[in-house]
Amino acid sequence: MMKLVIGNRRYSSWSLRGWLACRQSGLPFDVEMVPLFGPDWADVRRTNPAIAPSAGKVPVLWDGAGVVWDSLAILEYLADRVGRERFWPRGAEAAGLARSLVAEMHGGFAALRGALPFNLGRNGAPVALAPPVVADVDRILTLWAEARARFGEGGPFLFGTFGAADIAFAPVALRMIGYGVPLPGFAQGYVEALNEHPWIAAWRAEAAAEPWRIECYELPESPIA
Repeated sequence: MMKLVIGNRRYSSWSLRGWLACRQSGLPFDVEMVPLFGPDWADVRRTNPAIAPSAGKVPVLWDGAGVVWDSLAILEYLADRVGRERFWPRGAEAAGLARSLVAEMHGGFAALRGALPFNLGRNGAPVALAPPVVADVDRILTLWAEARARFGEGGPFLFGTFGAADIAFAPVALRMIGYGVPLPGFAQGYVEALNEHPWIAAWRAEAAAEPWRIECYELPESPIA
């Protein structure tokens, strides 16, 4: 059976993507959780064989003796195993747009990531957003709007049914909930659909039960008027 190595569910957005990809594949897998950034983290990164191939980064997918790391690489590996149509929309235009969205999310939006650390413990109090973060949010909303308008028939997700693009953007949607980012109606509906997905609900429940806290990701609750 495959084994997915993840970090703290409360904080590790990349782990969430890898885990959702495994769930989407339909293949059985076990989970090993490695608490991130504890007092002995430097030693753990160096000595734990589960995360050694990725230089201590998560997620890592072990499939027998084979190993794949990076959430997008894991998604593509699983798509090759079970059939790409399970992850990507049918049709060249829809699939091309979906791949572009996933690639942009995977490599971009540094301002948003830095200013709004992934933290499922946040209560939704809105925070002030600097102009670079607003620009990232606006770009994300533009991408969501295009996908929904062109290919969103048949369901509440970006390309109708849940797939690779939703896996990529799920952590951003959860950030928007946690930090109270105001959204237009279509985007609010999409974010709610993601948040209500049973896999997301399961991840949230396990995150809430974790005892670990990483102080650098625990930004003060600083509501704005």
